Amino acid sequence: MEGMNTISISKQRVQKEKGVVVLSLKEYQKLAQRNVPEYFLTGKAAERLDRRVREGEREYKAGKTISADSISSALAQYRKRHAR
Repeated sequence: MEGMNTISISKQRVQKEKGVVVLSLKEYQKLAQRNVPEYFLTGKAAERLDRRVREGEREYKAGKTISADSISSALAQYRKRHAR
């Protein structure tokens, strides 16, 4: 059987971990995407979040946002813009 790869798994490891699951990468990615927890806000918490999102959208449209590759870079740009 050409093209077949052999995978060796320690019997002790399987017993210690209480089993092994083998999935294709595609199937794993589907499962991982569905495993993201969902939160639904209601009442005042939802209203506060909606206000903050609207404010962020206004700032983005007004060009007041920062594009950066990292948090530290964004903070450095922010400090530079708001230096007194």
